[in-house]
Amino acid sequence: MNAIPILPNYINGHWCASNTTEYLEVFNPATAELLAQVPLSTVSELNQAAEAAAAAFITWRRTPPTERVQYLFKLKNLLEEHFQDLARTITQECGKTLAESQGEMRRAIENVEVACGIPMMMQGTNSEDIAKGIDEMMIRQPLGVAAVICPFNFPGMIPFWFLPYAIACGNTYIVKPSEKVPLTMQKIFQLLEKTGLPKGVVNLVNGAKEVVDAILEHPKIRAISFVGSTPVAKYIYSRGAANGKRVQCQGGAKNPIIVLPDADIEMTTRIAADSAFGCAGQRCLAASIAVTVGEARHIFTEAIAETAKKRVVGNGLDQGVEMGPVITTQSKARIEELIQKGADEGANLLVDGRNPNIANYKNGNFIRPTILQNVEPAGEIARTEIFGPVLSLIHLDSIDDAIALVNSGQYGNMACLFTSSGAAARKFRYEAQAGNIGINIGVAAPMAFFPFSGWKESFFGDLHGQSNHAVEFFTQTKVIVERWPSQWSRQF
Repeated sequence: MNAIPILPNYINGHWCASNTTEYLEVFNPATAELLAQVPLSTVSELNQAAEAAAAAFITWRRTPPTERVQYLFKLKNLLEEHFQDLARTITQECGKTLAESQGEMRRAIENVEVACGIPMMMQGTNSEDIAKGIDEMMIRQPLGVAAVICPFNFPGMIPFWFLPYAIACGNTYIVKPSEKVPLTMQKIFQLLEKTGLPKGVVNLVNGAKEVVDAILEHPKIRAISFVGSTPVAKYIYSRGAANGKRVQCQGGAKNPIIVLPDADIEMTTRIAADSAFGCAGQRCLAASIAVTVGEARHIFTEAIAETAKKRVVGNGLDQGVEMGPVITTQSKARIEELIQKGADEGANLLVDGRNPNIANYKNGNFIRPTILQNVEPAGEIARTEIFGPVLSLIHLDSIDDAIALVNSGQYGNMACLFTSSGAAARKFRYEAQAGNIGINIGVAAPMAFFPFSGWKESFFGDLHGQSNHAVEFFTQTKVIVERWPSQWSRQF
């Protein structure tokens, strides 16, 4: 029998076992197989990583950006070379299908490619003769040490919303993976090591809340990125900002999709199902409410119910599987309790995915696609982030009513409209209060060369991940005003 690996940290260019006596077990959510033990690292180990990163920053910031991005070019090639292995690892520890894991890694690689443009993206501005003989310029300089606190649902992609931009801009970095899915980042750091990055530029510290709090407190950590639930986002944002750090926190969501009578119902149904049930609903851009308008009600309701019933659920590594398990038994129990809460509030359980029998995987954390019909718009279930494969159906009379529902929610991560009307689409994208808008798109996930937006309680901060927002987040501007009088230099 193979020994269960105990995962190390990566600090100052070295793999090192944690000094902790506390560990968590990492399970495959489809099979309940024990994959590894992850250490709950100590504050002192986080401090070691921060000090190593601070020391490395002195030299790294002076490395020309054209040289810094050479390590990213190497990383891109290594990620391509190990693409399939990384995708399989994501599926094994996170549960999503292999195709979904491959899509996740493709998005990660896109961010590395975009960050390779830092020599241009990081450029400043200048103006000559703002007054006679006086010139002014603005330059961008790195902040210092930055850190990311990662969620479980995209262990390969989300760290890359931040890491490649941070180091390309001249910062040094600390990654705190989710303790639920630490294996993917172990493999990615093995690839980072192969790039030859100088010691201390990138560091990995496993752990839980104690490590998070140490990140929030350490005086040499200048910037923090986080993706997760809104309550934790509020905690990290408020505490990090109180300690003078630059903070960006992506929170939760309750994403509505609006279906107008003129929508292509066949295509809309397919897209809506992929949005609601892809990744088992465990993504911040999953559709969680479908609002039908006017005559769209009956035809869409029938179509989405049939699609949900037919979706193939199982181990994400098995051929033909369209949806995997949720992450833990605790998540499964929570989602099933919320489904019951919806029924108790008066919703009709049109498709009930609780307690499924998945052949050969009786110990997996499976829930089949679930649809709650006639959900009360003002009820708790319509406002709560379920983070599972559950779609709530609401019917309204007009697009104005639908937009009002979108704008009444506490979250503002994504809202989508399905229609063949350009006028309706323009009205929706103009008036809907969400940071990511989809028109005939079910998952409005920005490409790496656009920032990942989010409004209201879906985001806390000013600058988002990816693209030019990431460059601005990981740099500070410095304005220089120069005058060189004739007695100091040649007069032209």
